[in-house]
Amino acid sequence: MKKMIALFLCLTLAAFGFTGCGSDKGGENGEITVYNWGEYIDPEVLTMFEEETGIKVNYEEYETNEIMYPKVKSEAVAYDVIFPSDYMIQKMIEEDMLAELNYDNIPNIKNIGESYLKSSEEFDPGNKYSVPYLWGTVGILYNKTMVDEPIDSWSVLWDEKYSQDILMQDSVRDAFGITLKYLGYSLNSTDKTELEEAKSLLIEQKPLVQAYVIDQVRDKMIGNEAAIGVIYSGEALYCQRENEDLEYVVPKEGSNVWIDSMVIPKNCKNKEGAEAFINYLCEPEIAKMNFEYITYSIPNEPGIELLDQEIQDNKTCFPDEDVLERCETFQYLGTDMEEYYSELWKEVKSQ
Repeated sequence: MKKMIALFLCLTLAAFGFTGCGSDKGGENGEITVYNWGEYIDPEVLTMFEEETGIKVNYEEYETNEIMYPKVKSEAVAYDVIFPSDYMIQKMIEEDMLAELNYDNIPNIKNIGESYLKSSEEFDPGNKYSVPYLWGTVGILYNKTMVDEPIDSWSVLWDEKYSQDILMQDSVRDAFGITLKYLGYSLNSTDKTELEEAKSLLIEQKPLVQAYVIDQVRDKMIGNEAAIGVIYSGEALYCQRENEDLEYVVPKEGSNVWIDSMVIPKNCKNKEGAEAFINYLCEPEIAKMNFEYITYSIPNEPGIELLDQEIQDNKTCFPDEDVLERCETFQYLGTDMEEYYSELWKEVKSQ
């Protein structure tokens, strides 16, 4: 369930002279405004940051990249830190929406593993604008008491014997991504013939789908309300903790490996305060706290070492390299192709 978190602590701020991004010096009051995914940080971390730095955190949440983007683009609110996904960061860089980071203020970047920084360069060359926060895969969560055989392919999402027991992600890129991979194509395809083929397959699947969901997949799978759900790996781990009958798999055709990163919009009010917040989230103990609260994989190598060995060895959280080699990161495909995907998705949903 989404909830709005707003922490308003009365702190003495005079000692913190942080400068802003532009001519508006609103950041000098020692506040930052953070816009993050729902339930994507341990609330205690916000309290600790405020107490340790004296910087007040105004906190808002969003449900998807596509909800976040127009609000940031409009500049109706000057956010200091946001947490977009890979392809959205690429888009925002191309549109000159992000401020270049001053890594003198983010020394804890040293804790982010080289492999994650290298992966980030696919959408942020040189890691000029973003610091990896959380990452994971997209796969299938299935209930072993409701499914006849172990699952290893996306094909199960088109199996009529599971009609009305299938949950699909209500997301254009996720829905098309898994369908394209099932067909043997790239999830970043711009080939209209391939995309039409994927659209037709999604329309064919629609009568089998119980619901198109985002966060609700978690509660439905825990409650045995569906047999199969397309889900993010961090959500899968949470579900498995709550229901021992659930199994997670990244299908053999491959999937999406995603990275959500911390960035600073160009119109922020308190850039140094924002960088202090990013640096704080890169502390190993803080990364560990967030993992334990959110259950999404962290790219913080010292933080990973603080986790129980059982978790470090958990393949839902930290899959083997051969699994990751089958996966792709979403790329920003340009405005025209983005609109084309959206039109195809509207056709699917309208059937």
